[in-house]
Amino acid sequence: MYKERILAIKLQVEAVHAGYGAVKALQGVSLSLEQGQTVALLGTNGNGKSTLMKCLMGMVRPSAGQIVLDIDGQRHDLAQLSTEAIVNLGVALVPEGRRLFPKLTVQENLLLGAFRPSARSSIQENLAFCLEAFPVLAERKNQLAGSMSGGQQQMLAIARAIMSSPRLLLVDEPSVGLSPLLVSQTITKLKELKDQYQLTVLMAEQNFNQAMRIADYGYIIVHGEIVFHGDVPTLKENELVKSYYLGVA
Repeated sequence: MYKERILAIKLQVEAVHAGYGAVKALQGVSLSLEQGQTVALLGTNGNGKSTLMKCLMGMVRPSAGQIVLDIDGQRHDLAQLSTEAIVNLGVALVPEGRRLFPKLTVQENLLLGAFRPSARSSIQENLAFCLEAFPVLAERKNQLAGSMSGGQQQMLAIARAIMSSPRLLLVDEPSVGLSPLLVSQTITKLKELKDQYQLTVLMAEQNFNQAMRIADYGYIIVHGEIVFHGDVPTLKENELVKSYYLGVA
């Protein structure tokens, strides 16, 4: 898997404003991540995490600001590109709620993840990798995706994204709807994939403790604004974090 040379990637989000009509979901959001980092975007529901993910994928257009993906020194303005073009650059999204094709089999869902032109020559190799990395998918490859448990569907959603041979993996709320044990297993698997294949990961999550297990850096978003950011030790000592995420008064 990932035969080609590892590309140097940097994502820079600068002063992004976005919303839905009169609703302002993002207000001047700035963040960055570099090759090999795992960055966590932390916040409770309704604070703009998913909106930022959609902006990165070209699904929502910012009203102001810049989103620049630098690949080996070549700058790409994601705010001006279609979702298809962004995927073709090597950006993959594991969406909130998984968004699988419930009436297709596990294997059919995986194959649909490999539509990116540069990933098509590696379909069989990537498929073999995914089935090895997620044994439950190998056991159930002919089962309809909609009949699987929530945890199994989350694994399938991650594997489907991996089928596109991504360089930048966006993961939106991987813990939603899962038991604590399945959340832990999912986060552990993301770390394994990141470490083994030098993936660059931006993960939107509200489970602070789980996110901090794999994050190199974190941003806290409240009401569409980044209110604090730092490395893991810094975040854990922040009073806002203690109050909102760690239950410390």
